[in-house]
Amino acid sequence: MDGVDVLVIGGGQAGLSMGYHLAERERSFVIADAHPEVGHSWRSRWQSLKLFTASQFNNLPGMRFPAEPDTYPGRDDVTDFLQAYAARFELPMRLNTRVTRLGKSDRRRYLAETTTGPIEADQVVIATGPFQIPFTPDVASELDAAVTQLHSAEYQAPNDLPEGRVLVVGAANSGQQIALELVQTGRDVDISVGQKLPTLPQRWLGRDLWWWLETMRVSKVTVSSRLGQRMSQRDVVIGGGLRELRTHGVGVRPRVVAASDRAISFEGGESAKYDGVVWATGFRIDHSWVDIHEVKDERGQVKHVRGVTDSPGLFLLGMTWQYTRTSALLGWVGTDAAYLADQIEANKRTTAGATAPAATTS
Repeated sequence: MDGVDVLVIGGGQAGLSMGYHLAERERSFVIADAHPEVGHSWRSRWQSLKLFTASQFNNLPGMRFPAEPDTYPGRDDVTDFLQAYAARFELPMRLNTRVTRLGKSDRRRYLAETTTGPIEADQVVIATGPFQIPFTPDVASELDAAVTQLHSAEYQAPNDLPEGRVLVVGAANSGQQIALELVQTGRDVDISVGQKLPTLPQRWLGRDLWWWLETMRVSKVTVSSRLGQRMSQRDVVIGGGLRELRTHGVGVRPRVVAASDRAISFEGGESAKYDGVVWATGFRIDHSWVDIHEVKDERGQVKHVRGVTDSPGLFLLGMTWQYTRTSALLGWVGTDAAYLADQIEANKRTTAGATAPAATTS
């Protein structure tokens, strides 16, 4: 059995940022990731994906993103950056290592059962992020098998779909990017809008949106504040929005309510037949493998306050609105990682003090 001070579960930008700060503090740690390469989650997304954060806002702790300012990196650019980051700081990666259960050992440490053997650690950071299990609504099962269906996590390029009529379900950033790409191939494309989301321009008065959000400190609004609580209840689309999609010929449909054969029905009584559907309907968090009951809420997810759980030495990192709107974003996750590194250090000192033998006088 391997033993370390800290086990980091997940080797994306959150796990790598955590590794940087742990290395700075000379902690013994390992980063376990289920995938065969660093950055696999990025490399597996659709080919034309572009970040909605300009390159100057995509740095990780200790290393700048290697691109010109005010350019918008693609998925492969991000993957290459994460791989270069892990190599530069010689982070101890254990790839192809999926954690199947996290519990506690009989020695009061955490015990992770993995596909490459058990790992025991004093402290654990779960850095698997919010995008874990692709969610597809039940109505998808009512469509005929002749209709090509993909979740946005599976979609790679327009050739994945037939030449006929295509529906994109979900109008957040991913759904809108995919719908725009599809309509530019000459397909007849609709997008289903379940909830109208506010839209912000990518650039305004010659500056990138995130320059304004940083300057006005909107990106620093915390989830515990009154404004943060309101903001965290609703996503925001960055870019042209539905107006741009309509300009390019994308039809805008209401929420999907039913399906039969090749036909999909929408709120208000509309319906249409489709040859392909992309379900840009988001993801669900899966913490079923965390076998520590005191940290779970009624939905089975790990409870936390700014990444700190009720189980001493167990932390979360990289969650949406973990502390601010930017907590899960590439260029800002390092801030939360630094905070948790300080918590890990403080917890280490507290534990050492509690277990140290009492001083004696002769």
